[in-house]
Amino acid sequence: MKMKYTVAVLLLFLAAMAVMPALSGCPTAGRDRAHGPGAGIWGCLPARLCQVWPVNFLSLIEAKREGQTLEPAQVKAIVAAFTAGQIPDYQMAAFLMAVYFRGLQPAEVRALTLAMRDSGEVLRFPEDPRPLVDKHSTGGIGDKVSLPLSPLLACLGFRVPMISGRGLGITGGTLDKMDSIPGFQTLLPTGRITEIVQGVGCVMCGQTASMVPADKGLYALRDVTGTVPSIPLIVASILSKKLAENLDALVIDVKFGCAAFMPTLEKARELARALATLSNECGVNTRALITNMDTPLGRTAGNWLEVKESVACLTPQPASPASRITHHASPSATDLRDLTLACAAHLLVQTGKAPSLDAARQQAADCLASGRPLTKWNEMLAAQGADLAAYERKLALDHTAPVVMGLKAPGSGFVSRCDARIVGEVIRELGGGRLTKDSVLNYDVGVDAILKPGEAVQAGDPLARIHAADRSAAEAACVRLKAAFDISAQPPAAIPLIAETIPAQASGGL
Repeated sequence: MKMKYTVAVLLLFLAAMAVMPALSGCPTAGRDRAHGPGAGIWGCLPARLCQVWPVNFLSLIEAKREGQTLEPAQVKAIVAAFTAGQIPDYQMAAFLMAVYFRGLQPAEVRALTLAMRDSGEVLRFPEDPRPLVDKHSTGGIGDKVSLPLSPLLACLGFRVPMISGRGLGITGGTLDKMDSIPGFQTLLPTGRITEIVQGVGCVMCGQTASMVPADKGLYALRDVTGTVPSIPLIVASILSKKLAENLDALVIDVKFGCAAFMPTLEKARELARALATLSNECGVNTRALITNMDTPLGRTAGNWLEVKESVACLTPQPASPASRITHHASPSATDLRDLTLACAAHLLVQTGKAPSLDAARQQAADCLASGRPLTKWNEMLAAQGADLAAYERKLALDHTAPVVMGLKAPGSGFVSRCDARIVGEVIRELGGGRLTKDSVLNYDVGVDAILKPGEAVQAGDPLARIHAADRSAAEAACVRLKAAFDISAQPPAAIPLIAETIPAQASGGL
């Protein structure tokens, strides 16, 4: 009650700020406005911040503050006005805070999502028998599934317009990993995105400046107002971008655990159900996999190191003589391969390309073993401007960071814990993660050869390798990384990587 009262006082204060210019005789109030039907959703476009803003939005803030349900047209009007610059940030921040405390009903979330999608350009593709599919992850440490998955899906007869993002904090972004490849272009014009998807079958790039501009502005406000954890706002942010890809099917990896955005299985389940339900209602066949992020995925964490492991995952075993990759990369852990195949299998079933998950997984595994996805990966790199000769030279190196230091096990036994959050924090301290959105990354630093829970280790054996810019950074990281590992006399109980799968189902208010 005290918190709600505080929020109410804050909202009233912001409302007072909105009308203060008129009360104080602001000389610009009532001037410099464009009137008429095309002058904005309320018929007037304030030209300066000190002018009186349309009372309509204030009434919508008040309505949501009181827990009322907004009409779809009202939600659409809010998004359109904010995107056009007709709503000041302080009023939109008040609205976001009201949503954070009061939530949104499913119809409101749907309206918000579609309005955000329609705030900019939507990808259009020609008629083609190959379904348009994608995968989204809520993020984690070592989460590199998108890299081997995209070319695998292309080889399975899909088109994959994978519009990805960058990392913030300890979670790594797909675009950051791809940026570590010499010459690779992640910022492409819309026409080129379509060309690569149609020609190669997959593309991995960032959203264009004209795609979902409403989300960019809203997320920036959420990030500085403490409203990022709002599930309705998360759902709208994720799905507005995915719906802008014009997909036929989507698989969403919702992570939970110590290094995940959702710390508990219960919260991850709530988010997964909301995402799957709305996406299906919007015409995209969607499933959500709830996966554990207490331990890093795979054996590497850090941008270039994760590219190397992804290529190792794509390389048939035993490696062909033509490949110079797997001789130098850390072996890909089975969890990376398993989750990659699981995502592919679900999409095969969702699009009617396989009769069951077992059959679909075998189909995906056979395709991966054929080596065709590795060829497709190289084809995608070339299409997006990569310098393949420089890329191959870089792959042939054991490491590209100046200093590599092993973390030695203090005793013998079995790894019982490898804390993904600590690993992520170490990478950020090494320079491989962002403290702010403007941080400059060192793509070569990170951690590889990570031992996983359940694996045996002898005293003095390496638990992991640290890749650092200098020796002092490596030593500091080594001290910090020790806290991530526990060793026990007996192996720990196995924890399934995929905790649950969520199909579309009815839900209440969000």
